[in-house]
Amino acid sequence: MQRSTNRILTTHVGSLIRPKQLVDDFLLPLQRDEHIDQVAFQRELKRTVADVVHRQEEAGIDVVSDGEFGKAYSWSQYVLTRLDGFEKRTVNIAAGEKDPFEKGADREKFRAFYDELDGKERTRRSVDVVCTGPIKYTGHAELQRDIEDFKEALAKSNVVEGFLPVAAPASVIPDRRNEYYKTDEELVYAIADAMREQYKAIIDAGLLVQIDDARAAVTYDRMVPPGTMKDFRKWLKLYMDALNYAIKGLPEEKIRYHVCWGSWPGPHTTDVPWREIADMVLDINCGAYVLEMANPRHEHEWNDWKTIKLPKGRVLIPGVISHATNIVEHPELVKERIVRVANLVGRENVIAGTDCGFAQAPTAKRVHESIQWAKLEALAEGAALASKELWKKGPKKAAAKKAAKKSAKKATKKAAKKATKKASKKIAKKPAVKKKAAKKKARR
Repeated sequence: MQRSTNRILTTHVGSLIRPKQLVDDFLLPLQRDEHIDQVAFQRELKRTVADVVHRQEEAGIDVVSDGEFGKAYSWSQYVLTRLDGFEKRTVNIAAGEKDPFEKGADREKFRAFYDELDGKERTRRSVDVVCTGPIKYTGHAELQRDIEDFKEALAKSNVVEGFLPVAAPASVIPDRRNEYYKTDEELVYAIADAMREQYKAIIDAGLLVQIDDARAAVTYDRMVPPGTMKDFRKWLKLYMDALNYAIKGLPEEKIRYHVCWGSWPGPHTTDVPWREIADMVLDINCGAYVLEMANPRHEHEWNDWKTIKLPKGRVLIPGVISHATNIVEHPELVKERIVRVANLVGRENVIAGTDCGFAQAPTAKRVHESIQWAKLEALAEGAALASKELWKKGPKKAAAKKAAKKSAKKATKKAAKKATKKASKKIAKKPAVKKKAAKKKARR
């Protein structure tokens, strides 16, 4: 993983708005289990991945993704086509059956708002997902296709490096139900075993893997109340241990771990505070932590880094651009957000990023596509300003200052030595003067 050695590098969380033709002609039909022309799909996917990598480079992003263009479903549901052991079942919302997605203290507190939002974004689901058999990874061909398309696009660019985002065990098909394994712990570790194949394949291909885990923090909102913070931390510990198990032996410097509080544009008044989960998040054996730090419910938490220590050798990728507002951040604000964190954890340990993805699924768009690119450009501009602030003295100036300091120190030492020698001579002369005076007095 590259570091900010002489300037602040830029990246984002990974998910980008998909082109309309790709969505309409291929991704939506795949969601409906309809037949598509696979040759045409592969051709369009390769073309659009190449284009989105180029667009990121043009915007000034250093560490880029494939936009998650190859996933027919969302950032967490995509594994439905890559794992065996799960079954989709119809949820009859009209008959009063509950959508498992519609849970949470924030939703209860702002029910009228969420009813309006769900109607506008059409987020109500018509299917439930149930584990009905042994979980096994089967998405090797799709993953290999994504890797090859991405690497081909990277080869034609001048970006610093590339990463592919995938789901953490806690975030694989959220709200899933278990009808096969004896315990939830068995289910979790079965998912971890299966997902390890994906993590390892991406790393073996020479790419960075980003493990996305929104549910790590979001589950607090789903659980408390009636549960307690103790209940939530017990649940979180299980999944954190499962993730460390899944990545055991893989090179830490090739792994990014992303935690956010959910991408939806809601009030988020019931989010768990960062300080309550920081210890367990920072226990994940990875090279970088990609954290949501720009939204109004969590921006103040940069102060927590005054007492929370970034583990040695790790990188912090703070969100300095929000995905959830159409307002494009001013580069000066982006600079401020970068500089204040860099001053706490070290400039070489910071890569500037976004809070979350701009499109969590093929049809989900948090902002307009034109605004997405404007935000990424503002991120690059802000990082350039922060670099000037943090690297005020370039290498030549720094070397010149060091040489001047060394010269001054040498001159001071020489002057001190000369002064000491002079003082010694003066002291040596004094007894002789006194002796001469005494002889003169005796003669009188």
